[in-house]
Amino acid sequence: MAINFEESVKQFADLLKTELKTETVVGQSFQLGEFTCVPVIKFGMGIGYGGGEGHGDAVGKGKGEGAGGGAAGGMGVEPLGFLATRGDHISFIPTRSNKGLSAVFEKVPDLIEKMMDKKNAAKAEPVA
Repeated sequence: MAINFEESVKQFADLLKTELKTETVVGQSFQLGEFTCVPVIKFGMGIGYGGGEGHGDAVGKGKGEGAGGGAAGGMGVEPLGFLATRGDHISFIPTRSNKGLSAVFEKVPDLIEKMMDKKNAAKAEPVA
């Protein structure tokens, strides 16, 4: 069975283009009050292949011809954090720190508190 290496690589690249997106790994961007949060990922990949061929009458090895081939690959995807935007300000909130992903979740209550304070201040202002 002949393997068309170029076609296999093309099909694999097409699969990566359609499936390996931030949206399919960690989700789409979302709104949190006035903030727009965009997930960010890191992707790594390695591919290796090899082949072999045999001919003739080698002493002690039998008769005939042979062929062989193999391929292997590996990849890894890791969420890195979130880009958080508000107006014209942007900041990066990493998912890794000394505390890991919990550091991101620790910031959420502060964001919500700030949003609530601003909302309450807006309600308290007299309408002219």
